[in-house]
Amino acid sequence: MPFTSPRRLAEAALALSAVLVVPLTGSPASASPAGQVELPEPSPASVARVELAEMAVDQPHAMTGYSRARFPHWIDQGELCSTREVVLERDGKDVSQDEQCRAVTGTWHSQYDGKTLTSAGAVDIDHLVPLANAWRSGADAWSAAKRREFANDLTNPQLIAVSATSNRAKGDQNPAQWKPPLRSYWCTYARAWTDVKHRYGLAVTAPEKTALKDMLDTCPDLQHP
Repeated sequence: MPFTSPRRLAEAALALSAVLVVPLTGSPASASPAGQVELPEPSPASVARVELAEMAVDQPHAMTGYSRARFPHWIDQGELCSTREVVLERDGKDVSQDEQCRAVTGTWHSQYDGKTLTSAGAVDIDHLVPLANAWRSGADAWSAAKRREFANDLTNPQLIAVSATSNRAKGDQNPAQWKPPLRSYWCTYARAWTDVKHRYGLAVTAPEKTALKDMLDTCPDLQHP
């Protein structure tokens, strides 16, 4: 069987999910004129502020029973391509892959810290809302299927290729505990975090909500609804 580009696989996965799964509200990943799947755009700041106001505020749930294995990833997207490889190809520039879908060349710009990376080994695929944070925010009550969907979400702004150093500094911390070193990315980060949590019905803590509001206030659109 001929090798299929993970770009085409990502597009096919999105199309299939629209048929087989009741979608979450919101826009799917957009496509460039060349057909490349782009990083999903989070809701604009004005919408994110409304979403944030609607979200439940709660204390973190206990970590009893948590493990990363409760969120199956990176799943097979077909033709040997995992979710990680799809995102590496989506977020990178001039990415080439071998017969096993591994990125062998390419360039990646880490939005968190502004670093330019030329080796896939230096790139982590970050769960923007970390798996452990999701567990503490309500995912402890989810089905295995929903946790799998969350951990491999190519439709919403939940997965992003960033430098391994920034991802590991972040860990499972929320925006009250960690923010991207690049302040210029705070607006997008807060919009994406709020968007993902709102779409999945996850709660925020009071300090987390305050931090998100402050970060949304760095957006060019300062017109609060």
